[in-house]
Amino acid sequence: MGTTMADNVSTHAGEQVEAHQGSHERSHGCGESCTNRCGCSGQGKGAGHHDHTHTHAHAHAEDHEHEHAGHPHHAGSRSLVDADLLRRFDVAGPRYTSYPTADRFSDRYTADGLVEALKERALSARREEPVSLYVHIPFCESVCYYCACNKVITKHHDRGAPYLEKLKSELALIAEHLPADTPASQLHLGGGSPTFLSDDELARLMELLRSQFELTDDAEVSIEVDPRTVDATRLAALRQMGFNRLSLGIQDFDPDVQRAVHREQSFESVAALMQSARALGFQSINADLIYGLPKQTSASFARTIAQVSALRPDRIALYGYAHLPERFKPQRRIDSEALPTAGDKLQMLSHALSGLMGEGYSYIGMDHFALPEDSLAVAKREGRLQRNFQGYSTQPDRDLIALGVSAISRIGAHYSQNAKDLSTYEEALSAGRLPVERGMTLDDNDLRRRDIIMTLMCQGRLDMQHFERDHGLSFAQEYSAELERLAQLERDGLVTVHDHLIDVTPLGWYFVRAVAMVFDQYFRRPRILQPDEAPVRFSRIL
Repeated sequence: MGTTMADNVSTHAGEQVEAHQGSHERSHGCGESCTNRCGCSGQGKGAGHHDHTHTHAHAHAEDHEHEHAGHPHHAGSRSLVDADLLRRFDVAGPRYTSYPTADRFSDRYTADGLVEALKERALSARREEPVSLYVHIPFCESVCYYCACNKVITKHHDRGAPYLEKLKSELALIAEHLPADTPASQLHLGGGSPTFLSDDELARLMELLRSQFELTDDAEVSIEVDPRTVDATRLAALRQMGFNRLSLGIQDFDPDVQRAVHREQSFESVAALMQSARALGFQSINADLIYGLPKQTSASFARTIAQVSALRPDRIALYGYAHLPERFKPQRRIDSEALPTAGDKLQMLSHALSGLMGEGYSYIGMDHFALPEDSLAVAKREGRLQRNFQGYSTQPDRDLIALGVSAISRIGAHYSQNAKDLSTYEEALSAGRLPVERGMTLDDNDLRRRDIIMTLMCQGRLDMQHFERDHGLSFAQEYSAELERLAQLERDGLVTVHDHLIDVTPLGWYFVRAVAMVFDQYFRRPRILQPDEAPVRFSRIL
C-alpha cells in the first residue's frame, strides 16, 4: 500500500477500539473481541441474503481445488513478512466482525426493531435454522490494566444471582417471538469473567438457555476462563454442564509483564489446567496473547510464544495492545514509559508470526492461528470459513441472539445492541422492556458490501461474475472506485484482480483488513458526533 492508501486508512476515526487487548476473539472461531459482541468498543447477511458468501466461496473451491492465492496453506508458507510492509500497514481499521461496524449504530433504533427482526425470522425459512447464542457476564474480581472491556469490578459474588434473574427476564421477552425449542448450534459465554459466577449459577444459566433453545448434537459450547479462578474441579463441573470448548486468557508468561498489567499467573498453573481440560474431553482450547504490553521485549515475548507453543493449544489469538488511557481508565495505571516502541511492537509481531508458523500452526487470518487438524484450519482449507461477532467460525452463517448488558445481536438485516450501563440494562427489564439502546437496519447496499467484505475476509477470493448473478448488477460499474483503489494494493502484491476474480495473495492475507476496507463505504465518510460524544478510534490492523 502506498502513502495515499495508508493515509486514507489512518485518517478516519469511526468505531471504538476493537482489539481490546486479547479478551474475546475466542473459541467459536478463535473468538472475537468484545468490541464485537459485548459492545465494549463497538457485533453477516440479511434476510434472504444468507447464502451469498457461501456460494461465492464454494464455487471457487470446487473449480480450483482451493488453490487460489488467499488459501491459508499458501499464506502459512511465508515465515516472515517484510518489515517495510509491516511499518506501512501499521494503521487503524475495522475488524469486520460486523458490517457496517458498530460505530454506525443509531440510538433511533429501538426495541421495536429487534422485535421486528424476530418476527421476520419467525415468518421466514430461517425459522428452522439454528441460531448462535452469546451471553455477556460483566463481572470480574480484579481489573487487568490493559482491559478495555465492558466490565464491573467487584468481589461481591452475590451480584451474580440478581443478574441471572435479569437474563431470565430478557430471554422471556425474546422467547415471545421465537418458536419453542429453537435449535442453537453455538453458545458462547463471555465477559468480564463468566467464571465469576458460581458453578450452581452457571448450571442455572445453562438450564435457563436450554428451556428455550435446543442445543444441536454438534453444538460448540464455549466459555471464557480466567485461569486464576478455575481449577480441575471447576473444569469438571463446566464439562458436566455441557461446555466443550475453553478460551484461556494468558496474555504473557513473563512475571515482570504480568505484574505491570496486574494479572499474575504461572506457566505451570496454566499447563496443569490445560492438561486437566484435555483429560476431561474438552474438544478445543484457545489461548489469548497480547504483544505491546509494558515491560515486554522482543526476546521476552519470543519466550512466551515458545512456552505457549509447547502447550499446543488448538487455537491462538494474538492481539496488539492499544494504549488509550484517555478512554479506558484502567490503562491509566500503566506506565507509558514502560511500553515498547512502535518498532519493537512490529518486531514482536514479525517474530511471533514466524515463531507460531514454525511450530506448525496454520495462519487463519488477522490475529488467529490454529493447529492444522483443528476444525477452524480445516474449514479455512475447504473454503467454509465464516465470520461473525464471535470471530472466525466453522459454522454456517447464523442469526446471533445475544443476551446481557451491552450484548449485540444480529438477526437478518438487523443489528441491535443492549444498554452498556448495567443499571440502565436492569431498569429496562424491570419495566418489562427489552434493553435495546441502539442498532441498525441494513439496506440493500449495506448487504451487498457486507457480502463482499465477509467473502474477502473469510475466503480470500471474490468471484465478481457470481456476485453479479446474485445481485443483478455490474460489479465494474457499481464498484469502479473500489477497483481503482485495489489497483494500488495489487502493485503492493496484496491482491490480484484478473478476469472475474479478486484474489488475496499469500502476502495479502496478513493485511486482509486493509483489503476489506476498500469496500467499506462508511470508513471514508466522517461520522457526525453528538455534542457529548468523543471521537473514537479503530484498532491497528496489524
